[in-house]
Amino acid sequence: MHTSSTLVLVLAVFAASLVEMVEALTIVVASGVSRGWRSALEGAAVAALVLGVLVVAVGVPLVRYIPLDALRVVVGALLLVLGLSWLRKAILRASGHKAMHDEDEIYAETVAELDAEGGRRPKGRDSVGFAVAFKGVFLEGTEVVLIVISLGAAQHRLGLAALAAAAALVLVAVVGLVVTRQLSEVPENTIKTVVGVMLTSFGVFWVGEGAGVNWPGSDLALPVLVGFFALVFAGSTTLLRTRFPAPLTEAANAVPTTTTTEPEGARP
Repeated sequence: MHTSSTLVLVLAVFAASLVEMVEALTIVVASGVSRGWRSALEGAAVAALVLGVLVVAVGVPLVRYIPLDALRVVVGALLLVLGLSWLRKAILRASGHKAMHDEDEIYAETVAELDAEGGRRPKGRDSVGFAVAFKGVFLEGTEVVLIVISLGAAQHRLGLAALAAAAALVLVAVVGLVVTRQLSEVPENTIKTVVGVMLTSFGVFWVGEGAGVNWPGSDLALPVLVGFFALVFAGSTTLLRTRFPAPLTEAANAVPTTTTTEPEGARP
């Protein structure tokens, strides 16, 4: 296993996990503030435990019992689907065709939903707070599990991929404890772009390897693919901005003109 592919794997898993866990933390913090920290933290912990069991239950059999070439074709196709989805959204956001991901907005929406449940803030366990925190962590974490299993199993580095995800979890948890609020300052949209580029590159690389393609330089072809898809992102974003500007962008760039009409009798 070359250092380049191992490094890209760790960075891809860490960055993807960081993004998803920031989103999960936003929901947990909103649940804790609105409904009580005990239920929110319990819901988050149970969801994290379930996700960990999924990694072991699904990932270990994949590594042990499925031929590597067949696994890489299947995993590569899955990563292509995930990666192209992330990359498409990143291009649309960067070109102004899709709103930027805003953790402050997610936080406010979650608090509003919890407040809509009514009732006083409970002193003990609260089923609503538990359910919201569990759902937030589980749904955001499911994509992390898919990435960990896919990247880890295809390179027989499941443990390394899980450690990278765990490092992101610890980092987000520690920062969350320090700031005690949503991580709106994290450059999440930029990280999503990087993850989209990396996942797409891995997908193309492994589909090719599983199909018998001999990449020039073997694993050293991965950084080249990363650079290629980074150029695809930059070129697509520029094309959309210049040739197909979004309506919101056009409105923002337009020079505002105001005309006022006064009654004829009011003029001097």
